[in-house]
Amino acid sequence: MFKDPLWYRQIIVASLAGSTAWLIGNQLGGRGGIVAAIVCTLTIRISLHRSLREGIGQIIGNFIGAIVATIAVHFLGLGFFSIGLTILICSILGAVLRLGSIASVNVPVVAMIIIGPGLDESTVAHRLAATLIGALTGIGFSFYSHPKTPIDRTYEFLNKLGLQGAALLAEISEGVASGYNQEIAGHWLARARALVRKLPELRMQIGDAKGYTRWIRIKQRDEAEKASLESLAIEHTLVQIRVIVRTLFDASLDAGIAEIARKETAVALSAASYALTAHIEDPEEIIGAQQSPTQDLRDATDALTQILVANNAKIEKAQIVKGLSIVSNLEIIADSLDYTSPALNDEVESA
Repeated sequence: MFKDPLWYRQIIVASLAGSTAWLIGNQLGGRGGIVAAIVCTLTIRISLHRSLREGIGQIIGNFIGAIVATIAVHFLGLGFFSIGLTILICSILGAVLRLGSIASVNVPVVAMIIIGPGLDESTVAHRLAATLIGALTGIGFSFYSHPKTPIDRTYEFLNKLGLQGAALLAEISEGVASGYNQEIAGHWLARARALVRKLPELRMQIGDAKGYTRWIRIKQRDEAEKASLESLAIEHTLVQIRVIVRTLFDASLDAGIAEIARKETAVALSAASYALTAHIEDPEEIIGAQQSPTQDLRDATDALTQILVANNAKIEKAQIVKGLSIVSNLEIIADSLDYTSPALNDEVESA
């Protein structure tokens, strides 16, 4: 974190945004500057789209909180029941309206802020005006939080995950060729699971990219859809890599990989690594190539299948099952990288 220049940029922008919100909100008098700075800090995000969404939620949530607090205290007075009822109603409304995680929490918070100094009209208007200033300031400064657009960040992240998956496949190929044990397979499995755990972050990036083109850069909508398809391809590939590693791990506990098919298994895994790397680093060259890396992968899996089938009498049944399982996973990777997987296309249409 401390070595990332982007982190320093983000905290500096957030600091400047909060200070600016305080400076503007302070012109309202009272505690307007503090309220504006708090709302600004809660609103500012890594992208303009996220801040806009959060800012709108803050503004709507604060108006709801003010109204609920005013009505509750007017009819019940300031006390145990009015405070409890205000928090309950505000929390429910924030969840129902889907204002965002922070904005939903902020609904009862602003209600308490308004109740604290009293409920005269000037106090309510004062707090709402400060909220509006803070949210707008956070939205404005979020434009400078990151030098890249949500689409660029999506490609950067999915390419990083894909290359890490390719590197893992290359290492697994070498391990299978030279002989691996349970400890090595366990290390591979931990790395594969770590990659899959990053997929929710990738989906969130895609959501930002689509929202960015839906409200801000409408002309880049096709590019966002392309990024979404690419992210699904990488997601499916990483999931299959985890399944392959789990199969190899289970094999290390049993009879292992069939010796007669060891070379072909390693070659197929190496072909998958190269196909994934080429898909990320040389996509244009793949389109015009007579023999694509994914076709090389399919040829390698066919060779592995033929070895397993032709020598089924010499290979233990468990080894055949695990070998064919790896073949199936590699074929899914090839389909995903070629965008021909039915599951891939169904997910894009449903999205």
